[in-house]
Amino acid sequence: QVQLVESGGGLVQAGGSLRLSCVFSGRSFSVYNMAWFRQAPGKEHEFVARIMWIDTTTRYVDSVKGRFTISRDNTKNTVYLQMNNLKPEDSAVYYCAATRGSRPTARRDDYEYWGQGTLVSVSS
Repeated sequence: QVQLVESGGGLVQAGGSLRLSCVFSGRSFSVYNMAWFRQAPGKEHEFVARIMWIDTTTRYVDSVKGRFTISRDNTKNTVYLQMNNLKPEDSAVYYCAATRGSRPTARRDDYEYWGQGTLVSVSS
């Protein structure tokens, strides 16, 4: 069984920073591809970032490039999302996701396991 637990969300002013954490409970964390998605009120799920297990290759949605950084620490079974220069449009519930799939896309259906989410609120 795999369980993902996010933390680190909160209320921050525009231009501020937050670091989200996702702790992976289960076997063989290092072989999972990990991602962050987000969902704002009244909007669809949106892909944010992904990091591969083979070579830690990363991918980001255009709107967060240069501001967000996804990383992983396999010794702690944890994936992070460092968010800098936050904007009000970044406000959402952020979800951690995991998959053993070898070629995951930005689609939510490609991910097998999900956390419960952590709320990020950015004020103007």
